[in-house]
Amino acid sequence: MFTCMPSWVWSSLAASIILVCWQQFRIYRIRREAKKRDELFQIVTENAADMIALVDAKGNRLYNSPAYRRILGYSAAELGATSSFEQIHPDDRFKVLEAAQKARTTGIGQQLEYRIRHKNGSWRILESIAGTIRDETGEVTKLVIVNRDITDRKHAEEQAEYNSLHDSLTGLPNRRLFLERLQNLFDRARRNPERQYALLFVDLDKFKLVNDTIGATVGDLVIVEVGSRIGECLRDEDLLSRVHDDLSMRHAVSRMGGDEFAILLEGVKDPSDALRVGQRILAAVSAILSMDGHELRASASIGIALSTPSHERSEELLHEADLAMRRAKALGGARCEVFDEVMHIRAVSRLKLEGDLRGALEKKQFRLYYQPIVNLKSGGIEGFEALLRWQHPQQGLISPSKFMDAAEDRGLLVSLGQWVIEQACRQVQDWNATHDRSGVNMAVNLSPRQLANDDLIRSVETALRSHAIDPSCLQFEIAEKAAASDPRRTAEVITNLKKLGAQVMLDGFGAGNSPLIALLQLQVDGWKIDRSLIREMLTDHGVAEIVQLIIFLASKLNMIATAEGIENAKQRNRLCELGCDLGQGFLFSQPVDAKAATELLRQPPVRRAKVAVLGP
Repeated sequence: MFTCMPSWVWSSLAASIILVCWQQFRIYRIRREAKKRDELFQIVTENAADMIALVDAKGNRLYNSPAYRRILGYSAAELGATSSFEQIHPDDRFKVLEAAQKARTTGIGQQLEYRIRHKNGSWRILESIAGTIRDETGEVTKLVIVNRDITDRKHAEEQAEYNSLHDSLTGLPNRRLFLERLQNLFDRARRNPERQYALLFVDLDKFKLVNDTIGATVGDLVIVEVGSRIGECLRDEDLLSRVHDDLSMRHAVSRMGGDEFAILLEGVKDPSDALRVGQRILAAVSAILSMDGHELRASASIGIALSTPSHERSEELLHEADLAMRRAKALGGARCEVFDEVMHIRAVSRLKLEGDLRGALEKKQFRLYYQPIVNLKSGGIEGFEALLRWQHPQQGLISPSKFMDAAEDRGLLVSLGQWVIEQACRQVQDWNATHDRSGVNMAVNLSPRQLANDDLIRSVETALRSHAIDPSCLQFEIAEKAAASDPRRTAEVITNLKKLGAQVMLDGFGAGNSPLIALLQLQVDGWKIDRSLIREMLTDHGVAEIVQLIIFLASKLNMIATAEGIENAKQRNRLCELGCDLGQGFLFSQPVDAKAATELLRQPPVRRAKVAVLGP
């Protein structure tokens, strides 16, 4: 049968056999080369110092080299049971996902750094690069990721950076870091001129004698201890760290070199704020130092400079503080000096006032003065506003504008406020007992600190009960600015005061920038139109329209409209034409003491309306 087959058949058969054999040989060779590559890959990955991983398009681990166990502590089984992203730091997951997505879509991997959790819970820093594996259609199906542990390198870099910015002896920020922070603060102040800051420059007095007589070793110990004491003098409210989370109390102090230190204070409202910190530092530095068997007593000269809009460079403030420090040394050392003489005098005066305030309440130096609130149509007195005064033994009668900030700094506002409420209720009780009237209304101002005080309502309730007065006689005034700063708390206080039966007025209405809709939501009984509007309403058409609108809204909302700061008959007459209910101001009377206020109550309404000034 085979012999009769034509020759071309034999030729075709032979060619087919040869082709099959060749294909089998190629398959064999490909498999052998693939096996060699797999073996080579395994040898490389299992012996590589870097971690090598193979993940699919969904991030599932397909292979992890043994280096993972050596570097991160996880076994292959532990890694295989979790997603490749579970160990990555939450803050770094997005950029890792973004890099993986970019590699899959472009086929190009990018180098990045990210943190990954070690089995012991610590974080390691990896440097990573990804490569892609495509299928026969060209689609990326797998990623080969090579990770290198660079934790030690990063820590070494961070330590080097830290060393370049910190003093090697004390560990405090050095001059370079201080100047960077000063420049940052200067730039922010240029954008917001209302945010003042201060620089304190501290230099130890006669420190060279310590090195010359006892030795540099003890001198170094003194420098370290002084730096620590200065840091301990600073409180949270003094620090730049209120704005910068990277600063702690310790790091608010910088060692400028030698025996010099510098401190930056932000949010300084008055030179006395910085002077107060300086005096704490002087007291701390002057305490006895026990160093290596030696007892020393150090002192320091401190120069203080405050930022102003006129400063053109940040270094100017440092120069001014240095000049002030030199002046302190020239005056004998162990003292603080403020660069500007006027500022210095004001700061010293403020500190003395604060000192006198401490005992003023116990010594019964505070007084209440009363300014009548008048019915603009009848001229009759509807009530009084209780105004605090300080009868200073040397300076005489002092108005609140000169001591309230100091009282706030000393933490006296709440206790002073409680005293005012108590005295106001007592005065109403006295007037009720001596006048044939159902009651005299008394307006009392509430400070922001009182609004935030949880004991406010209880103290009001106690005062009302102690003096047995009708709660409706008591009227509390809350400044528009204070109400807007914490609307929720203000609304809560208003509700509780009205539950007691007291009235609530919004003071200084129209002068702030608060949205009208927010103010209308406060359930107050009336508005006191700010004195600045009353002063300008006869000369400024726009202000006149604002006053008219406030009175119109108050009428429509069944609220009381009270005008503050009425100084002449023209203002009163115009307010009467607009339908304003009540008014107060020097046209009727200045704030007077209780005796003079009692005399005002005895006068007939017509005469009261004509009184221009009574009392001091």
